[in-house]
Amino acid sequence: MTAPTFFIRVSTPGRICLFGEHQDYLHLPVIPCAISRRITIIGKLRDDARAHLAMPDIQSELTFALSPPLVYQNQRDYFRSAVNLLRREGYTFSRGFDGLVRGEIPINSGTSSSSALVVTWVNVLARLSDQQRILAPEESARLAHAAEVLEFHEPGGMMDHYATACGGVLSLRFHPELQIERLAPALHAFVLGDSGEPKDTTGILRRVKYGVLDIVQQLSRRHPDFSLYTLAQEDLPRYASELNADQKFLLQGTLRNRDLTGEALALLRQPALDHHRLGALLNDCQAVLRDNLRISTPKIDRMLEAALHAGAYGGKINGSGGGGCMFVYAPERTAHVAAAIAEAGGKAYIVYVDEGTRFESAEEV
Repeated sequence: MTAPTFFIRVSTPGRICLFGEHQDYLHLPVIPCAISRRITIIGKLRDDARAHLAMPDIQSELTFALSPPLVYQNQRDYFRSAVNLLRREGYTFSRGFDGLVRGEIPINSGTSSSSALVVTWVNVLARLSDQQRILAPEESARLAHAAEVLEFHEPGGMMDHYATACGGVLSLRFHPELQIERLAPALHAFVLGDSGEPKDTTGILRRVKYGVLDIVQQLSRRHPDFSLYTLAQEDLPRYASELNADQKFLLQGTLRNRDLTGEALALLRQPALDHHRLGALLNDCQAVLRDNLRISTPKIDRMLEAALHAGAYGGKINGSGGGGCMFVYAPERTAHVAAAIAEAGGKAYIVYVDEGTRFESAEEV
């Protein structure tokens, strides 16, 4: 029996990290939020065994044969890696497919455009496979994380994939195993501001991620009970003599970041959200990211200052840092806040909490 030709449209949102920046790869809790800027792939089956993807937003096209094994042409060849991964999971592809990729998420700016793309692509592939499966959000997140991060031995965590696939506001805990809590705070508008500065992901991860991991390894050798999950701020003097000044400041910031995430979770669970308290916690988080982790930039600091002066309740840098985006919570004077960010040199987007991956149409043609 010949399989029908499907025309499908699948989209996935970007995300901001409300609290817990640089925590997921340490297996510490994070609170991400999906936002109303999305990546969409419109796909249909072909009669041959080739994949063709048009990406007019970046003036690019990609065509490749589906004959296994697919050899990667670059370090982040996500379109091929997802096909290889799904094959290993038991999916088969007797026909190829055409895809049109369109995006509204700022690229390389800390809003998970690449993860949203891979989540969307994994869902398209599963639906257009011989098995014609519709994936649960958690399953598509697991597959996308494997295709984007594990397949290429990248240093990132799982937050982006679960945040974009599942949507809404989530509390993600990674220790001792993944736990997903769906939160439902009555949030209003955010304003996302793209600084136009390229992120320094590699350099910052080298300093922040591996700096913290080196501290953990160093202290764990002498203190088997040492743990980022349980260490209290008041216990830091116990280890002070074993760390240099930069290490102490970084560890202090990591613990403060963790504790702010816990405070924010308690706040977001409340039936009546204190919006001003949320803004204050975002500002406290930015202070840690700017001063302890040193991932903010002067331009992003100016954009945040302008937004706060215009009426935003609070905000922070978003993503790995060294450039990219910031965001503020602006339930009032939202357009005025967006204009202030633009005046400070950023590109402003008014965004709201959004749902996760969705199938917007599925038709036989």
